[in-house]
Parts: sequence; C-alpha cells; structure tokens
Amino acid sequence: MAGTSNIYGGGYSLESNYSDYSVGNMNYKVPVSQFGAPSDPRTANQLQAVSQKLNTGLKTIEVSAVALGGEAMSLIDQIPKQQFQEINRLKKLTGVDLTFHGPLVEATGFAGRQGWSEMDREQAERQMFSAVERGQKLDPDGNIVITFHSSNGLPEPVTEVINEQGKKEITSVWLIDERDGKFAQIKPKESYWEGKKYDEPGKINELIQKHNQSEWEEQLQRVNYNLLQGTNLIDNALNLDKVQNRIEKPELLNYYKTYTENAEEGDKRIQRLGEFAPVIKDKLREITQGQIALSNTYSAFQNLYDDAYYAAQKSKSTDDQKKLDALRAEISPKLHNIKDPDKIPELADALLRGINVLKSIEPPKILRPLHDFAIDKASETFSNVAYKSYKEFKEKAPIISIENPPAGGGQSGLSRAEDLRRLVDESRKKFAEKAMKEGMSKSDAEFQAEKLIGVTWDVGHINMIRKYGYSEKDVIKESEKIGDYVKHVHLSDNFGLEHTELPMGMGNVPTKEILQLNEKYKQAKKIIETGGWFKDFKITPFNETLRAFNSPIYGMQMAPSWGTAAGRQGGYFAGYGTFLPEQHFSMYGSGFANLPVELGGQMSGRNRLSGAPIE
Repeated sequence: MAGTSNIYGGGYSLESNYSDYSVGNMNYKVPVSQFGAPSDPRTANQLQAVSQKLNTGLKTIEVSAVALGGEAMSLIDQIPKQQFQEINRLKKLTGVDLTFHGPLVEATGFAGRQGWSEMDREQAERQMFSAVERGQKLDPDGNIVITFHSSNGLPEPVTEVINEQGKKEITSVWLIDERDGKFAQIKPKESYWEGKKYDEPGKINELIQKHNQSEWEEQLQRVNYNLLQGTNLIDNALNLDKVQNRIEKPELLNYYKTYTENAEEGDKRIQRLGEFAPVIKDKLREITQGQIALSNTYSAFQNLYDDAYYAAQKSKSTDDQKKLDALRAEISPKLHNIKDPDKIPELADALLRGINVLKSIEPPKILRPLHDFAIDKASETFSNVAYKSYKEFKEKAPIISIENPPAGGGQSGLSRAEDLRRLVDESRKKFAEKAMKEGMSKSDAEFQAEKLIGVTWDVGHINMIRKYGYSEKDVIKESEKIGDYVKHVHLSDNFGLEHTELPMGMGNVPTKEILQLNEKYKQAKKIIETGGWFKDFKITPFNETLRAFNSPIYGMQMAPSWGTAAGRQGGYFAGYGTFLPEQHFSMYGSGFANLPVELGGQMSGRNRLSGAPIE
C-alpha cells in the first residue's frame, strides 16, 4: 500500500514506480515545468490548438505540423503565417516555452517505388527549410528547437535481431544502385558449400562484395552472349552456299543497303532474282537481326564501361582508370561503323576485347549499402537546412533536432543510436565545411554546428527494438550512446511491439533509467507524445504523466506530489478528487444546518479556529 503522508483526508493512492526519480544533484521529483505536450496535429488552426493546450497548465507546448503521408506539407501550407506570429504573442503573454515539430519529410530523397533522385532530395530540403522559416516566427528572439525525423519512408537499411542464442543476427540488408537510384534487398543465408554464414555484422561487407561480383559477371556474360548471337546471325547470312555462287557477298550487302534505305525499292530488286528471292530475303532478315543484337550489345557495353569508370573514380583506383582510358582509345574508333555488316568481324573483335578488359578490373561496387548512402544524402539535407537557417537568422537561428523514427518499421530507416550519431556528426561536419568556405573560422564553424544540429530522442520509438528480441538493457544502452547529442526528448510508452503512445508508466519503456543517464536528458524539455491516449480515452495525459514521475505540486519541490495526491479524496489544494469528502457528510450531514457556525451553519460548540466557546 502506498504511503499517505502529507495528504489531508484519509484517502489512498497507488504510487508510481517513478516516485523516487530525481533530477541533477538535488533529491526531488521531476518538476512540472520539465514537461510539455504537442498541439493537435490534425488541424491547420494551430492557434486554437495551442490555446487549448494552454488551458491544461502546461509550461511548454510543441506546435505540431506532423501530418502523415502526402499530407505532410499540405497541412503546414494551410496554416496562415499570421498564426505563427499570434502564437508568439500568446507565448509572451503566458510565459510558456515553445518548440516546433516540422512535417514528416524523407530527407534522403528516397521516393518509394521510384527510388532515389537528387531532385527529390533537393525538394525535401526546400520543404524542410520552408518549415524552418515559419517555425522561427514562433520564437524569433531565441533558438527554438525544430524537430524533423531522420527518415520517413526509407526502409530499414539493416535489420538486426537477437537470435535464440542471444547473438545479433542480420536478417536483411538493403542496397542501392546510386546511378539509377534503384534499391535491392539481400537476405543473408548460410552457404553450405563454403561452410559459412553471412548473417553476422562483420561479414555483411563480404556478402555485398560477393553480390556485386556476381552481378558484374552476370552482366558481362549477358553482353558476351548477345555479341555471340549477333555475330553468328550475320556470319550465317554471309554464308552464300545456299545460293550456289549465284550472288557474291558485295552484291548481297548492296541488296541489304538498298533494302534498309528503301524497303519498297529493295523488295523490287530482290523479286528479280526469281527462285533465289526467298533465300535472299531470309539472309537479309538474319543480317537485320544480327545488327539489332550487336547494337544492343554495344549499348550494354557502353553502360558497363561507364559503371566501371564511375566506380574507379569513386574508389580512386588509378590503375583501373588507366586500363579503361587505354581501352577507349584502342577500340572506340572501330565502333563507329556498327551499321556496316562488312565491318562485323572488326566490330566483334573490338567488343570482345572490351569485355575481356572489363573482366580484368576490380568488379565495380554497383550496389552499395543503403545505410551509408542514406546517411550521406540525409546529412547533406540537414546540413544545408541548418546552414541556410544560420545565414538568414544568425544567432537567432533555430536548432535543427533530428528525431529517431519508430524502430523496426518497414519505412523507418536510421532509427538506432549509431545511425543518429553518424548522421549528426556528418551533418555538423558538412555545416562547418560550408561555413569555413564563406570565411568563418574553424572553431566558430564547429561551435555553431554543434549548437544548431542535435537529436530529439524518442524513448517510445527506440523501445520498439524489443520486437526483435532486444532487452530493456539494450534499450537503455541505445539511449546511453546518443545521450551527448540530445537537445530534446519525446516521451511515450509502449510494450516494444507497436507504436501505441501510452502515457509513461503504462508500458515497459525504461523511461526513468533513460532520463537518469546524463545531464542532457535531465535538462532537456520533455514532450508528452500520447496521441492514441487522447484519441481513445478523450482526456489529456498530463495528469497520468505527473503521477508517473511523481512531480511536486509546489514550486519549492516539497511534498505533496502528484504521485500521491492525484487519486486521493479530500485533496482540496490539489484540485483533484471529491470536493466534499465523505467524512464531512458523516460528521455534518448533507445540509447547511449542521455546519459549524464559522462556515455559515447553526451547529453550536467550540470554534474550531479559535478554540474559544461560541457565544
């Protein structure tokens, strides 16, 4: 049974398991001022949504433009710019702090089935900066925290699970061909021939290398096969045995030239051959088919050459580049007459030589891990948004805070602590490089980069790794890895399986342990994201949150606290429970007559306030 000290009225309440939580070096409960809540993201009338949140007594409100799917930008574009200014006036009147959650935009430029393109990445960057410009109006005199998800629609680049033996096992890896933006997925499995597995983190690069080599050899084989098919068709057509020396090779080629330039005229000439006309027509068809096959072969060869050269440049392999340069100089002049059947032997030799050279070089990394690629492209977007913001707003520039999306979702890539660490590090590096190019000192550039780019850590989102067999300790460890990067915290609870967004203490998120990890967590504003609770239970989760953290009722951090007061009867000062507790009815009845005189009744006796008899 929970303790009942410091509460008037003899009621009781079950205390939360967060009742001993402390902040910093002072042994007190989490203060109410630490918590905030988002406005309703389903409406463009954010002024009204913020006003409604103010009525709950919150000291921090996160203005929300988080719409799902294709509505991400359409919602924020429906919010009049005047509303951002009016919300700022409300902030000044009420003394609340504001943060801003930007729309869900895929920062890498990945566009679903269409794959990736630089154009889509640039469009995402423009959308995000547009949100930053408006969000800054909410607090133009400070560095407002603006949150964007690290990804929204990107598949999880690497899916890791904890197997029955308690070891990490990779079940799928996404790759990308960055030249055309197409994705491919591989699922590591055991090679019984080699007697080894590729499902461990350290062996994934080896598996990708094997996959690239296999893909490269398959493409070379396909080009070689088409080359052989084309040359065989033309060689067979130029074999004149069937016409019994009635026509010479130059004449046959002349028929072919006439036929391709003017089919009607060529057909008339062939008809004059009488009984040999059908044979000649068959040979001309074979030459045409061979020419088409060789033309396709040449196009495919050029694409392979370009892939090889691109890979050699990217890997800085000077030896491969020299080989490829020499190959182009050697065979390029021989490939101009591809439509001349008389040049087929020369053409075939040149293409065969080219294929052999491509076989001799290092197989190009046509497919690279989506993980590395996504961090590269997303960091370009976040660094550009942050730097444009700094150039426009200077010392009042918003803080770009990158949030981990729900872990384990089919479209929630870059959700782990290491993902966000790498993403933030790379974004800060690119920010600093841009700033130094425009004259800022290295120390100032690095300072601004660290100040303006950080992490919004969602404790409910990271808890969802438990669906893959991870434990509570693993969730805490993930949070520990990212702690030094934290600018902002989102709070919700779940059971590690679904993105349910319950109030804290109602699931199995180790919130207390996470927030005690370091000062960054303790000092950060904590936004209560419990949309499902509000939707289903029709009440704000603020009460449940204060009870879960056992927040103190009074600003001096003394008893009583919400953990013990919220559910009690008789808590007049708390504003909760029955206003006329039962003991009052049992003592004085339900009317006014039996109330003490000092309370307006007629009951005689000693004055409870003075102790003197009533005259």
